[in-house]
Amino acid sequence: MSGALRISGAGRLSQAKTARFSFDGQSYTGIEGDTLASALLANGVHLVGRSFKYHRPRGILSAGAEEPNALVQIVRDDARKTPNVRATVQELYDGLAANSQNRWPSLSFDVGAVNDLASPLFSAGFYYKTFMWPKAAWKSLYEPKIREAAGLGVSPDKPDPDHYSSRYAHCDVLVLGGGAAGIAAALAAAETGARVILADEQAEFGGSLRFESGAKIDGQDGFAWAQAAIARLRAMDNVRVLPRTTAFGYYAQNFVGLVERVSDHLKAPGHNLPRERLWQVRAKRVVLASGAIERHMVFANNDRPGIMLAGAARTFLNHYGVAVGRNVGVYTANDSAYAAAIDLKKAGVNVAAIVDLRDNPTGPVIDEARALGIEINFGRAVIRAGGKLRVSSMTVQPKNGGGERTVPVDAILMSAGWTPSVHLFSQSRGKVAFNDETKRFVPGTYAQDCISVGACNGTDGLSATVDEAYAAGAKAAKDAGAKTAKGTKPKVDASESWSRGMLGAAPGAGPDTTVKAFVDFQNDVTAKDIRQAVHEGMRSIEHVKRFTTNGMATDQGKTSNMHGLAIAAETLGKPIPEVGLTTFRAPYTPVTFGAIVSHARGPLFDPTRKTAIHPWAEAQGAVFEDVGQWKRAWYFPKAGEDMHAAVDRECVAVRNQAGLFDASTLGKIEVVGPDAAKFMELLYTNPWEKLEPGRCRYGIMLREDGFIYDDGVVGRLAPDRFHVTTTTGGAPRVMNHMEDYLQTEFPHLNVWLTSITEQWAVIAVQGPKSRDIIAPLVEGIDMSDEALPHMSVREGKICGVPTRLFRMSFTGERGFEVNVPADYGQAVWEALWAEGQKHDATAYGTEAMHVLRAEKGYIIVGQDTDGTVTPNDAGLDWAVGKKKVDFVGIRGMARPDLVAKGRKQLVGLKTKDPKVVLEEGAQIVEDPKQAIPMKMIGHVTSSYWSQNCGRSIALALVAGGRDRMGDTLYVPMPNGVIEVEVTGMVFFDETGGRLNG
Repeated sequence: MSGALRISGAGRLSQAKTARFSFDGQSYTGIEGDTLASALLANGVHLVGRSFKYHRPRGILSAGAEEPNALVQIVRDDARKTPNVRATVQELYDGLAANSQNRWPSLSFDVGAVNDLASPLFSAGFYYKTFMWPKAAWKSLYEPKIREAAGLGVSPDKPDPDHYSSRYAHCDVLVLGGGAAGIAAALAAAETGARVILADEQAEFGGSLRFESGAKIDGQDGFAWAQAAIARLRAMDNVRVLPRTTAFGYYAQNFVGLVERVSDHLKAPGHNLPRERLWQVRAKRVVLASGAIERHMVFANNDRPGIMLAGAARTFLNHYGVAVGRNVGVYTANDSAYAAAIDLKKAGVNVAAIVDLRDNPTGPVIDEARALGIEINFGRAVIRAGGKLRVSSMTVQPKNGGGERTVPVDAILMSAGWTPSVHLFSQSRGKVAFNDETKRFVPGTYAQDCISVGACNGTDGLSATVDEAYAAGAKAAKDAGAKTAKGTKPKVDASESWSRGMLGAAPGAGPDTTVKAFVDFQNDVTAKDIRQAVHEGMRSIEHVKRFTTNGMATDQGKTSNMHGLAIAAETLGKPIPEVGLTTFRAPYTPVTFGAIVSHARGPLFDPTRKTAIHPWAEAQGAVFEDVGQWKRAWYFPKAGEDMHAAVDRECVAVRNQAGLFDASTLGKIEVVGPDAAKFMELLYTNPWEKLEPGRCRYGIMLREDGFIYDDGVVGRLAPDRFHVTTTTGGAPRVMNHMEDYLQTEFPHLNVWLTSITEQWAVIAVQGPKSRDIIAPLVEGIDMSDEALPHMSVREGKICGVPTRLFRMSFTGERGFEVNVPADYGQAVWEALWAEGQKHDATAYGTEAMHVLRAEKGYIIVGQDTDGTVTPNDAGLDWAVGKKKVDFVGIRGMARPDLVAKGRKQLVGLKTKDPKVVLEEGAQIVEDPKQAIPMKMIGHVTSSYWSQNCGRSIALALVAGGRDRMGDTLYVPMPNGVIEVEVTGMVFFDETGGRLNG
C-alpha cells in the first residue's frame, strides 16, 4: 500500500509504481509522481517541522512553492545533505531520505518548544530591546547563543560533489507560468512562428487545472487539455518547454533568470547530468502568467498540523489521490473552499462542517454543498483550533459574538481568497495598483516589454483568462516581429468561479485579543505582532516588515504579505494603499549557490589566463605570480639564485644590455570611429585632437570625483583609430567605464570600442641594445631615432607577421613594445630571444619591472594610488590639458578639498641606512616619540632594493610631501624606528638621457 489515506480511483498517479522513502528514519511507501508532501499525507503524517522562533509543531500548509512550514533536509549521502527543501516541491523517488529540521531531540518532543511558553519575552522587535545587559555578556553569551539558534536546517559540511550548468538563451516571447493562461499565450505566440520559451516551476504543466475538477477546455478535462497542448508545443521547432523551471528574477531589458531542477527528482542521476541548470534569458517580450496564491485565515492556533489551504487539499486529492483527513472542517470567506469540500465529500471523506464568515453567500457551489448534505454555517468564525501535534477540533462562534461550539475534526481547510502573484512584475520595476473593489494589488504601470495575464493580472474566470492570455500571446509575438498567423483559440466549455474573500485577521484574532493567530508561519509573526509594531511607531509597511520580520522568511511572505498589510492598515485607520506594499525582490524562491556559481568553483572559480609566451617562460623555470586572473612570470632564477639575486641580475642586465619582458597582459582597447578623438578628449585628462597619427601619449583616466582611475600609453594609429593600453588588472573595468559613458553620456558620438587584450601578444624589449635586437627582424619600419622617436607607433612586419611597434619605455631605457597577433607571440618571442643572446639580453619578470619603473619614479595605479589620489597628488599635473573645458572628472578635481594644502602627495623616500628596505604599507610619522596613537602623515606605497642604485628606494604618499623635500621623517616598525629622507621620485638617470640609448 502507498498509504492509508490514498483514495482508490482518485488522482492521476498509477498505484502500480510505488517508491519507498523515509522521514526521520521511519520508512514509508509512496507512488512515483508524488511529492514528498503528498506521500507523507497519504501515510497520515502531518507533523513535518517546527517553527523558527517558538518551535511550535507545524504541518503542510500548501501544495506549491509558497510553502512556509514543510521545510526538510534531503539526504542522498554524506556530501549531499540539502537543507530547507520544500516538501511540496520535492518529487518522490525510490530511496529518498528526508529529515525534519529545527528540533531536538526529536520532532514530536522538542525542548525548543519552551520558547512558546516564554513567548512574551520574544514579542515583535524583541531583538532591538533585549540582550543589552550586562554589556560583557553580549560577546561571550548572547551573540554565540543567538547565532547558534539562528537559521533553519544545517548546512552541508562537505564539498558539493554535484555539477551545475548554465545557458544563455534568446527568444521572441518568454512565457512564465504553465497554467491555462501561460499555455494559451504560448500557443498563440508559437503559431506565428515566433521563438517561444515556456517555463513553469512544477514537474507537470497545468497550474490550477491540476485541482479544478470543473474545468473543461476544447471538450476535454482541463488537465488533459493542458497535457495535450504541451505535447503540441513540444513538437514545434520554435518552442522550448521547460518544466521544473522557476523564474526567480526579472532584471533590466527583459533579462530573466530561470533555474531548472534537472536531476533532483531522479533516484540515481547520471554523472553526465547537472543537478540544476541556470538559464539566463533575454526576451523581446515577456508574458507573465504566474497565477495567484491562496491566503489562509488568521485565527487562533491556525498553525496546527492538519490545517492547510483549501486549494492545497484539493490538489492532494484530485492530482495525487490523497485525502488530507477523514473528518475535515472547512473555514472560508470565499467560494473556492466549497469546491474542495465538495470534491472531498464525493471521494468519501466526511466534511464535518463548512464555516463561512460571510453572511448569506449564494451560488452553485453552495447549493451543491448543501445538496450533498454538508453542514454550512454562515456568518460564523472559527475562533480557535484544538490539538497540539495534530489539529483535533475547531471552535465555532457567530462572528459578532455569542455561544461557542466545538466541532471535532482531523483537518481544517481554509481560504481567505487569492492574491495575484505580482512578484515578477514588481521585480521588473513595474508599479502595482490597488483595486479597491476587489481589494487586491494588480499590475499597473509597466516598465518593461511585458504583459500580465490571468490570475496574476486579477482576471477572474477561466474563460476570461484564456481569452486574455491568447490575445496577449499573439500580440507579444507580433510586437517581437513575428508574422500574424490565424490560430485556433482554445474554447472553455466549463469552468469554476470564485468570489473575492477577505484580508486581515478574522474574528477571534482582533485587537482585543492576545492569541497566537499567525500571519507569517515561517517567522512566527502573529496578528498582535503587527499591531504592536504600529503601536510602537511603525507607520510604513516596510518598517512594520522589518520590526516584525513579516514576509522576510524564505517564502518572502507569499501567503502573509496582504494579511499583514491589512492588519497594519486597520490599526492605523488608513486605507491599504496609503500604508503601501512591500518590495518584492529576487529571488522569487531560494536559489542554490551551486546554480548561481555553476562551473565557477575550484580551479575555475577565477579563470586562469595565460599569455601566448607562458609555455616558454615555464620551460625556462620562471616563478609565476597572480596578477588579476593572469599568470605572470615573476622572475627567472638561475641555478643557485634566490628571488633577490635573480631580480638584481635582471635589473642590471636591462640597464647595461637589454631585457625581454612579456607585457601581453596589459589591457588593450581599440577606440575607432569618426568621433574617436572627441571621445578620448572626454575620457582622458590629456588632449588628443592634435596628436598626430603615429605618435603616442601617456594618458590618465579619472572618475567623476577627480581621482585617478587608470593610466596607460595610447597610440594614434589613424585619425579615427586609437590603440589604448590600460593596467593589467584594470582592463575590464576601464572597458566597462568607457562603454558606460559612451552609451549613457555620449551616445551622440560615432565611436566603437573593442577589447583586444587577448588578440595581441606584447613583447617589451628594453635597454641600450634593444634596437639592435629588434632591427634585424623588422620589415617596413625605419628604426632610426629620427624616424621613430620616443613615444611613437608604427605598423609593419616582424618575422613576417603584422606588428604594431611602439617606441616607449616603462624602464627609462631605450625601449620598444612589439605587438603581434597572439597566435605568433611565442614564435616572435623566440626569434627576439635568439637575437638577444647575441647582445647578452636577459628575460625579466614583473618584480624586476617594478624595481626598474620605481627607479624612474613611474607610478602603478592601484599601488601608488589608493582611489583618493588626484593627478596633482601624483605629480602628474603635466598630463592634464590646461585648455580643456570638459572631461570626466574635471569638476571633481576642482572640489575645495582636492586642491587644499596639506593633501598627501607622492614623493620618494631614502632610508638613512641604505641597506634597510621599507615595508610597503608602513606608516610614516613626523615624531616617533609622540604618544600612541601616533598621528600618521602618510604611508609607503612602493619599496625595493635597487642594485642599480646600490641602495633601497621607496615611493610614499605623504601629507604636504613636496614641501618636505630633504626633511627627515620616521617609519615606526615593531623592531624599531626607521629614519627616512624625503626626496624626489626619480632615483636613476634623473635627466632622462637613457631613453635615447
